[in-house]
Amino acid sequence: MHYDIFNGDADGIIALLQLRLATPKQSQLITGVKRDIKLLNHVVTAGDATSVTALDISMEKNTAPLQKLLNQGINVFYCDHHRCGEIPQSPYLETLINLDSEVCTSLLINQRLNGQFVTWAIAATFGDNLHQRAQSIAENAGLNQEDTNYLCELGTLINYNSYGASLDDLHIPPTKLFQQLLNYPDPFMLREDPKSPYYQLQKGYAYDNSKITGITPVAENMVCRVFELPSEAWARRISGVFSNELTNQSPKLAHAVLTLNENQKNYTVSVRAPLRNRMGADEVCCQFATGGGRKAAAGINALPLDEKMHFIDVLTHYYQQN
Repeated sequence: MHYDIFNGDADGIIALLQLRLATPKQSQLITGVKRDIKLLNHVVTAGDATSVTALDISMEKNTAPLQKLLNQGINVFYCDHHRCGEIPQSPYLETLINLDSEVCTSLLINQRLNGQFVTWAIAATFGDNLHQRAQSIAENAGLNQEDTNYLCELGTLINYNSYGASLDDLHIPPTKLFQQLLNYPDPFMLREDPKSPYYQLQKGYAYDNSKITGITPVAENMVCRVFELPSEAWARRISGVFSNELTNQSPKLAHAVLTLNENQKNYTVSVRAPLRNRMGADEVCCQFATGGGRKAAAGINALPLDEKMHFIDVLTHYYQQN
């Protein structure tokens, strides 16, 4: 059995989408909400894998199960842009990993496929909030601004759909969304189909986005702004895209969005480095027990309520020094 394992956000879904449009393959799909990244354990537990493709999930968070698969002689292709830790040396492992802050997994797959589905890669790059990079690729591909803006919206909507405490929070489960998108080898086809997931997500996003109007920072200084959202499904869904929007509005500042978890005991935290200095989000978040991510964007899954002020201090101190 071949397993396709991927992050449930725009980058993970579209990375796999490009691969399977280019080389269709029967596979078992494993994914989840955006923060659900320790996915290789599912393959080890199943025990029937013959080969594995892993996309857009941190190798550092999956080292132990990856090593078990390699020890069993199972071929693994691993493509990612998050923290990787020490990469195992094995004849069964092929890697395509780049930690540069201006790279995402879909761009790495686009490179591997020689731009075969570049318009999909552009949508994913916008979804990962790499707007300047996506705009540049779109211009090189000869797209007009209207079509480029559409790809930006599409990528943002697919990414928005990945945020939630569980699959119940999402409008479309990532596995189902990936399978739906396979019917659209050209992303512009979704715009022409009134029944496509593009319009379903657009409607959901408009509702959730209307809820954040008027929300003000709980902390603000010369280097960062911090916002807090309630324990509501709409807040969990909008948190990541809201973080990206704040960063685009104030590119010199770092941003954090704290969303109260359902247990009322801790927060899910989204951190975005300043657009002018896309570094350090992972270093900030990894100072906390459930933190991780990449240089430009990272998060903490369960920040205790009594650590909120400490987190704000760490965030502020890091960007004052950098």
